[in-house]
Amino acid sequence: MWTDPVSQDIDALRRLSDFHRVPVLAVHAPCLLITQRVWTTDPWTKLQRARSAAERLSASAVVVHPPFRWQRQYARDFVDGIWRMANETDVRFAVENMYPWRYRERELLAYAPDWDVTHDDYRHFTVDLSHTATARTDATAMIDRMGDRLAHVHLADGSGSGKDEHLVPGRGTQPCAETLERLAASGFTGHVVIEVNTRRAMSNAEREADLAEALAYTRLHLAAPLSPPHPETTQATGAAGVTEATGAAGAPRTEPGPTTPSSARSPRP
Repeated sequence: MWTDPVSQDIDALRRLSDFHRVPVLAVHAPCLLITQRVWTTDPWTKLQRARSAAERLSASAVVVHPPFRWQRQYARDFVDGIWRMANETDVRFAVENMYPWRYRERELLAYAPDWDVTHDDYRHFTVDLSHTATARTDATAMIDRMGDRLAHVHLADGSGSGKDEHLVPGRGTQPCAETLERLAASGFTGHVVIEVNTRRAMSNAEREADLAEALAYTRLHLAAPLSPPHPETTQATGAAGVTEATGAAGAPRTEPGPTTPSSARSPRP
């Protein structure tokens, strides 16, 4: 959900989805600074409305950021509250990794309980590879910590600068190709969403070329490996089975075809 009124109108989104024959795979709760007043200023009401939107649009996930530190009560209740909401629906609440804010050589810890969401107990996670670059953390190690609870991927690249760059995959330092290949081989059942910044494009043609490059890169590396590690239990669909959809900002989304999930970690009661 964004400041664009159409992105907040579930009926309008459904009409667009039907017209373009593009499914809505996930709903991103309005939890950025710029979206603090979208729908309401109450963070729990935002999540309830995001869940309702996901259910009405047949989306399987709600992506949510950890609270800002100044949202003290929300931050104190966040982990338990996300579990309560997850227990009320089949929609996955996938909490996204963030990063410390930086100014020159100083760091500001803007998120609570933590920007590294693997330090807390959530049922599902979103990993964003632009955010791992900005945090200057090991993306592969973070994905390993998420394990079978990884439900959603924001695919982008980054160079490790203090800015959240969202580069086209392959143009930065993050293990984008390796991550996609691991997902294809492991039976990942979530969605991979291309989330790249095209503001530097000088024309519509350049913007389309960037998006096409990102989509081709993603499809290539999501193709099934020639020798899956466990062929009897792992099934991954190759490039011909990748589904393409379009995000709110116009960025293509892709997801692997049907796969057999690996054994999930036991959820807490």
